[in-house]
Amino acid sequence: MITPNNFKDYELIDASNGEKLERFGKYILLRPDPTIIWDNGNLLEKYKGKIDAVYYRSNKGGGHWENLKKIPSTWTINYQNLTFNIKQMGFKHTGIFPEQAVNWDYMMNKIEKAKRPIKVLNLFGYTGCASIACLSKGAHVTHVDASRGMVEVCKENAISSNLKDKPIRYLVDDVLKFVKREIRRGNTYDAIVMDPPSYGRGANGEVWDIEKDLANLVNLCLSILSDKPLFFIINSYTTGLSKTSLENLLLTTVNKKYKGIVSSDEIGLKIKDNNLVLPCGIYGRWESYD
Repeated sequence: MITPNNFKDYELIDASNGEKLERFGKYILLRPDPTIIWDNGNLLEKYKGKIDAVYYRSNKGGGHWENLKKIPSTWTINYQNLTFNIKQMGFKHTGIFPEQAVNWDYMMNKIEKAKRPIKVLNLFGYTGCASIACLSKGAHVTHVDASRGMVEVCKENAISSNLKDKPIRYLVDDVLKFVKREIRRGNTYDAIVMDPPSYGRGANGEVWDIEKDLANLVNLCLSILSDKPLFFIINSYTTGLSKTSLENLLLTTVNKKYKGIVSSDEIGLKIKDNNLVLPCGIYGRWESYD
């Protein structure tokens, strides 16, 4: 398992009984996380007076934030030279997955070392942290997500990171339909990163099911990879889908057409108050030899 090691504006303070206590900049949030099945005390009591906001789940689905202290509607945190906007969103989201810093580092390093123009396609791009990371190293980025609100946050992140004038396209679109159109147009990309949800709906109500649709999407993406691709990354938080499954998918698709290096791993976050690591997902990665 790999973890970010230099995220000064974020830390996972503690985790216990289905909840995690995190610091985003100077604000401390308590959020649910079903993977935390161990008992390290009642965090609400343990850190009483220190917590700024709590997200409570609803028995009917979803939930709500309760602010215990005065907290702004939006604030920013930094990672290296990047600046991201943090918001209390629905479904316990904050607009960032801090564990993905390990992939941001990887992509920035690969793009910088390529020493050639790189076109990156970010599918299911969410708030665009990966897009902004690639953009910061000179890549031309196409950011695609079915949620207009998430795409707007990506634009805000580009502005906050002083990258608004850099080459990035923002598209509110269904990913499968977009890729099929790019095939017809003859557009290609040197790098593709995707963070597909377990289930989801496109901009016009299209249904996405990762178990049924991911392999088809990856195969379609083969037609929009350039002659000299740099990397292809699949991230997943889907329970029951293993890192080996993603590695096998890449071995039987991307690596058949472009011989390179295929790897996979778990991503996690170190917990500050003990020696535990919180598992936060998996990735599968294809990369060129050079």
